[in-house]
Parts: sequence; C-alpha cells; structure tokens
Amino acid sequence: MKQILLAILFLIFFSQISFCGRVYMVKKNSGLSSIQAAINQASNGDTILVFPGVYTEKNILVNKSLVLIGKNYPVLDGEHKYEIVSIKADNVVFQGFKLIHSGVSSLIDIAAIKVFSKRNVEIKDNILDGTFFGIYLQKAVSCVVENNQLTGEGTTDQQSGNGIHCWQCDSIRIIGNSVKGHRDGIYFEFVNHSLIVKNISANNIRYGLHFMFSNNNSYIANTFKNNNAGVSVMFSHGVNMFNNIFEDNWGDGCYGIFLKEITDSYISGNQFRRNTTGIFMEGANRVKVKKNQFIKNGWALKIDASCEDDTLAFNNFLGNSFDVGTNGTLVSNFNHNYWDKYEGYDLNKNNVGDVPYHPVSLFSMIVSKNPSAMILFRSVMASLLDKVEKILPSLTPENLVDHNPYMKPIRL
Repeated sequence: MKQILLAILFLIFFSQISFCGRVYMVKKNSGLSSIQAAINQASNGDTILVFPGVYTEKNILVNKSLVLIGKNYPVLDGEHKYEIVSIKADNVVFQGFKLIHSGVSSLIDIAAIKVFSKRNVEIKDNILDGTFFGIYLQKAVSCVVENNQLTGEGTTDQQSGNGIHCWQCDSIRIIGNSVKGHRDGIYFEFVNHSLIVKNISANNIRYGLHFMFSNNNSYIANTFKNNNAGVSVMFSHGVNMFNNIFEDNWGDGCYGIFLKEITDSYISGNQFRRNTTGIFMEGANRVKVKKNQFIKNGWALKIDASCEDDTLAFNNFLGNSFDVGTNGTLVSNFNHNYWDKYEGYDLNKNNVGDVPYHPVSLFSMIVSKNPSAMILFRSVMASLLDKVEKILPSLTPENLVDHNPYMKPIRL
C-alpha cells in the first residue's frame, strides 16, 4: 500500500512539473554541474532543480522565463567579488537558495539578486548572508519578494547596501521577510501601488524602512525594531500604515517613524513602544493618526509648525515622558484620545472628560529648546512649572487641545 501511494505521489509531482516544460537537475560532480550551463540549455517555461553544494559561478544570468528551485539550500558564493544572480527575463521564479559573499562597491550597487526592468518575478524562501545589497528591484513591475532571510555584515553606511531595495517600481509585494544588519532594511524610491506586509526589519545601521517619492503604498503588520534611526517616510502621498510595531528605536535623533512632506495618508492600529520619539511630523498635511498605541516613548508625538489639517483621534498615550512636543502654534485636530496624564473629571460618567486636555507641557517646550534642561526631569521644579501652566496657560499652544479626552484607555 505504501509503495502504491509513493508511486501515485511520484506521478502527480512529475505530471505537475511537465506543465512547466523540461526539468534540468544540477548536481555537483555530475554531467550537469553548472547552474549557468543549465540556464543556457533550457527554454522558456523549463524548471531547473539545483541540488546541495557550493556553486562559485560568476554572476549567474537568468535571461529566460524559468523556475529555479534549490533543494536544501544550495550555496551560491559571490566570493566577495561579484553580483551573484542577475534576472533579465519576465516570469521567473527563484526559490530556495542560500546566497553569500556578494561583491562590495562604493561606485555601483552590487546585489545578491538583482532584477532588471522585468515583471512577474518571484523571489521566495531564500537565505542571504553577508551580501552588500540583498534583493534589488530596478524598474520592476508586479514582482513578489517573500519569506526571505537577509543578514548584512556592514558596520557603516559606506560598507553596507540596503536589504530589499526597490527603485522606480510598481505593484511590488514585499511579504514575510526578515532583514537585519543592512544600511536600510527596506528601501523604496519612486515606487507606487505596492504592499509591504508582515516583515521584520531590525538592527539595521540606519532605517528599518526608508522610502521617498513613493505614492499609494500600504505598510501592514510589520515590525521595525532597534534600528539606528527608526523609519523615514518622505515626499509621498496616499501612504497607509496599519497595524505595525515600531519599538526600541532609541538614541539621539531616533524615532519610531519620521514623516516629512507627507499628504493624504492614514496611520492606524500601530504600536509605538520605547522610541525616543514615536512619530515626528514635519510638513505632514491631511494625515489621519487614529487608533494607535504610544507606550513609554520619550516623546509620543513631535509635530512641527509646518503641519496642517491633521487628525489625531482615538489613540492611547501611556507612560510617555512627554505626550506632545511642538515648535509653534498648531491647528491640528486632537479629539477623543486617552491621556494617562489627564487629571480632569467626568461628572456624567460617559467616559469623556468634562475638562479639555492640553497635552503640551511647559517643561516639554523648555526641553525642546534647551535639551540640557532634561536634568531637571521629574524634579519638583519641573512639576511645579507644569501645574502652574495648567492653571494659568500662557506659554503652551492654545489651539493644541483635546476637547473630549477619554477617562479610560481605548480598547483597540
């Protein structure tokens, strides 16, 4: 019975492969021991199975629509000299390889895997270790980068490239990858209509996520942790950031996320934990910040005077040193947030405070202009200044006020 089942599975497997054309098997010490030789022999629609071993082929060129599958992670070694795999064909699947030791250059962007102006390429289930740029998409369309593990070894910006780098792309899906030790974990520039979902970008030299001039993209359920400067989102519109975690981005000039020149965007369901600044907004207009958790940050929010017509509602502010900092008079709409520093009352028991809450403290404004004043944090003098300002407000922004603060944390 067992032999019959195995025979059936064997027939099913090879009947499915037959739909993809011929199957080439690459093995060390065999008649076909070169991946490039197999590609040269193959035709569009064929499949190449690569068996375990270390392959030191100079810049493998995939110039046909092929499925390349590694069995038990065969190693492709760039010997610290070469770009390892260059994909220059549509409809390619590249899956199940371990790529190590790409070349390094300060003049050209050498990558472990680079896609050149192609579409419908899938890069899945690979391990990249000690590469300069990891996966590099250039003018690519409708490509998928999924379930890859990328680990860089650079210690400075010049010695390391980005983990997943996308330039002038459209309709890209970045799903379930783990990226660490690179310059930027994930980098988008001139990339539109794309998704970044369920990735972990941690311990990178600069940003966990860095994107510019990229519109109508969504970032969902990712974790950006312990990156040197956090996440930077600049010069874009139509940005949706839902259910992400930004945590432990701590240090001078660090933040969970930095928004610069962002318009018509939506930030909801995120957790900002233990960052120097949860969200820093500069030139952010018509941005909705709703249903987020700000927990134990230095500043939960820093909002520049250049921001207009933003909505901040239904957020929880818990255990932050300062809830909001600003350098001017704001006209943003704060409403129905929970502030753990709120000391008002609720006579009609509707869970909404009867007294408005001004989240900018006098001491936070002093620290913003004179950072050395932090030595007085939690001192009697600082507490006295804030108490007096609450009773007789004169220096803190009058327009920055939550008229309907919640009495209890919001269930999100």
